[in-house]
Amino acid sequence: MATRIVQVEPFDLVVFGATGDLSQRKILPALYHRDQQEQLPPEARLIGTSRRAMSDEEFRSFARAAIEKFVEPEFRTPAVVDRFIARLSYVQAEASQEEGWPMLEKALSSGKDHARIFYLAVGPDLFGPICERVGRHGLVTPLSRVVVEKPVGRDGASADALNDAIGKVFPEPSIYRIDHYLGKETVQNLMALRFANALFEPLWNGSHIDHVQITVAETLGVEGRAGYYDTSGAIRDMVQNHILQLVCLVAMEPPSSMEADAVRDEKLKVLKSLKPLTNTDFENHVVRGQYGAGSSAEGAVNSYLSDLGNSDSKTETFVALKAEIGNWRWSNVPFYLRTGKRLPQRSSEIVIQFKNVPYNVFMQTTGHLQPNRLVIRLQPDEGVKLWLSVKEPGPGSLRFKYVPLDMNFAEAFTKRQPEAYERLIMDVVRGDQTLFMRRDEVAAAWRFIDPILDYWKENVDDLKLYQSGTWGPTAAVALIERDGRTWYEAPQQ
Repeated sequence: MATRIVQVEPFDLVVFGATGDLSQRKILPALYHRDQQEQLPPEARLIGTSRRAMSDEEFRSFARAAIEKFVEPEFRTPAVVDRFIARLSYVQAEASQEEGWPMLEKALSSGKDHARIFYLAVGPDLFGPICERVGRHGLVTPLSRVVVEKPVGRDGASADALNDAIGKVFPEPSIYRIDHYLGKETVQNLMALRFANALFEPLWNGSHIDHVQITVAETLGVEGRAGYYDTSGAIRDMVQNHILQLVCLVAMEPPSSMEADAVRDEKLKVLKSLKPLTNTDFENHVVRGQYGAGSSAEGAVNSYLSDLGNSDSKTETFVALKAEIGNWRWSNVPFYLRTGKRLPQRSSEIVIQFKNVPYNVFMQTTGHLQPNRLVIRLQPDEGVKLWLSVKEPGPGSLRFKYVPLDMNFAEAFTKRQPEAYERLIMDVVRGDQTLFMRRDEVAAAWRFIDPILDYWKENVDDLKLYQSGTWGPTAAVALIERDGRTWYEAPQQ
């Protein structure tokens, strides 16, 4: 059955930071693809806003260049490109000054009955000033929504301050805290695997699962994000949001429905159930590292300090930690989490490691059997593998082979798969908050992360160097092998 594309209601999307990297790489291409699929109504408009002086035509040229660079040639139909570009206009406005705001007010005056979306593709320090001026100029309507990018704060206190500033203008049901990982098809399929198939849910607990691993590995260094990254680090950039959200989807109880708050209520319960780490836990359950010089597929690469141009930075580019969830379902099931830059391969995977069979009737003929393993691959090749032990064909004694049942999205669904931002922006237009973090989720995640940050402030010397092109510090290997387990490393594609 072909997928049916449903056109959304008319909307105006105002992108603050419209000339920035996020707009160029993600937002504009995502909206173009949705227009190419005829999901945008004729009345839909995109208004770019930034402090940079630019005419409508100059912004349209900027957008056309972004589409030519980041949209595959087979999807760049001239008529569709022209139709999309015609939707665009531009207003120069200062986030913290009055300059340009009357012009933005005028540009929006003709669409008061449309959904009105303010996308803050800017640094978190501008969230409050922009929202304050949006409210002061009367731009908020009953159909208004605001989209904010991570990170929401540097810690729990700053996140509360940011959320307070946004909340003075927009009520919580109108605030969309975007996490592009939750827009990935495989992440959403995690809920489908669990709750739409009778096979997995009865086994989805500590009686049958030995442990869970979540790895988000990057081969790149900080590239052009050094300034931002050095104030953030791996734990703020990846663990507090992306990885903890994946933990929630793996560990949550079945929601009563797929309504947004029913799903988010169950995710919140997981975050509240994370066992707080104590001083002794920090030494054995948390590892932070920073990449040194080494090699990659492109050749020799610099250290983080060289990339940054600062020999004193203690910012981590790698984190591994052992988390535990204190509830009935996950008692005694460790969650091993790791993320890092300059690792051997780019991959994001969730590994559900099942326990061994209770009794191996084949021990005398085959020896030990490998336990079943479910691998959910988020990138680069989205798919699901269920590893099983099967008998090798042939006469004579039993010989077992460990092989996967492999479902690759690109092969199973031959049509182009929408990017995460396409799905998430359309969800904002529809008013569907299921895949967006609620304020109490943000606060609960910071309550788990804040003690780690506090410990690191007092123990700056526990930062461990690792060579670029390796899987991080040796202490990360010891973290999991101390428990008699080992990290799963996917075969090179």
